[in-house]
Order: sequence, then structure tokens, then C-alpha cells
Amino acid sequence: MRGIAGKTAIVSGGATSIGAAVARAFHAEGTAVVIADVAEEPGRALAAALGPKALYHRTDVTCDADIAACVAAAVAAFGGIDFLVNGAVTYLDKGLQSTRAEWLEALNLNLVSGALFVQAAAPEMKKRGGGAVVNFSSVAGKFGQAGRALYPAAKAAILQLTRSEAMELAPHRIRVNALSPAWTWSAPIERATGGDRAKADRVATDYHPLGRVADAEEVARAVLYLCSDDASFITGIDLPVDGGYHMTGPDGGKPAMGRLSQ
Repeated sequence: MRGIAGKTAIVSGGATSIGAAVARAFHAEGTAVVIADVAEEPGRALAAALGPKALYHRTDVTCDADIAACVAAAVAAFGGIDFLVNGAVTYLDKGLQSTRAEWLEALNLNLVSGALFVQAAAPEMKKRGGGAVVNFSSVAGKFGQAGRALYPAAKAAILQLTRSEAMELAPHRIRVNALSPAWTWSAPIERATGGDRAKADRVATDYHPLGRVADAEEVARAVLYLCSDDASFITGIDLPVDGGYHMTGPDGGKPAMGRLSQ
């Protein structure tokens, strides 16, 4: 993709799963990558596998000092920052039974930390004459779902945050977009199915018109597109990478009225 090679990206939550796929995709395009994550063993292993244009930096995104240190490490290692991908996440969620402490923990990591990472990285992007941010939202932030509240609320708020960040940073040629995956073959789906990809695809057909879950690499390519010069006139949007999930509605895309006569 145009405008990716020779640049530098920070990927929070980049040590495993979808985040690791994003880090690998950037690296394959000639982008230096900083893997910002608390998962030290997989983070260091991924950076070592990618080589000298990859750096693991232990980063607790709920800690301002860690975020500042990660930004400083990226600048020291690669000369600046061009792209930031906010992918760090917690799935902590007990729905309406969640305590105040759990609400604050989940929103701090899933929402507030990404905002403060943008705040820390934006000055370095301005020095480079612009840049791009991708915030991970989710289809979960667009529909009601019994038993969940914290994660969907954060993912919905990320869409509004993205619009606000895009407006504020547009004069500095920093584009900010969100990306909303649906079910993706990644750690949560692997755990839920016991590693059975065929089962995941089979169940996904009820919700995803394309009839399967996404590959992490497909989500990663969408992230790179939003950062690339191919998306140079795109900011403030939500890009669904969801196999059509968002268009089906509560009836799953099936003729609801026909069920009345069954």
C-alpha cells in the first residue's frame, strides 16, 4: 500500500492475536513497528522474529508514564511516529451486574487509554507533517446484547471519540478512523470453540452474510489501508470489517414477517 514503507507504527495490544497480525502486516510493508503490550514473552518473541525494524516495549496502557515511555522509545529507535493503532483491550464484563470498580477498569483500558495514547503520540506525528490513527471499535458497540455492558459501551464510545479526535487533528494532517471487526479468528473465538475453526465458521453463518469468521490478517489489511496514502482523504469514519454483520439487523437478515405464518 502507498505511503506505508519507511514509516513507524505503534501497535498497542500488538503482542498477540489481531494486534500481532497488525504488527506483522506493517512489518511486511516495510514499516518499523513498536509492539506496546504487557504480554512480555509473546511481545519479545514477535519482535525478535520480525527483526531489527521491530521493537517490543512493555506498556501498560492504563499508566501514563508507560505510554510516555513507549512514545519516547519509538522516537529514539526509529526517529518518529507516523501511525498509532489502539488495539489494547480487556473483555472484563459482567453486564449490569458489573461493579463500579469493574466499570472504571474496563473503560479505563478500552476507552480512556486509547485517548491518552493519541494525546501522547500526536505531537510526534505533527513533527512528521501528519499521520494516522486507527482506533479499534467493534460490532458489539452497535447492538444491544443481554449479559454484556462494559465492552459494548466502550466500543460505542470509541466511535464518538474517533470523530472528535478526527476533527481536532485534521488541521495537522493527522487522520483518525475507527475499525469495527465482527467475529475474528483470534484468542476469544479460539477459546470459545476449543480451537475448532470449522465450528466457528459454521456458527458465524447465522450472523455474517459472508458465511464465516474473519481471519486476523484481513482485519490487519484494513488497518494498513486506513493508515496508507490510499486512504489519504478519509478521516472520522468507522470501517466495518465484519462480513456484512452490521447490515443484517435484529432479524439476522432473514424475512422476519414470514415467521409469523410458521
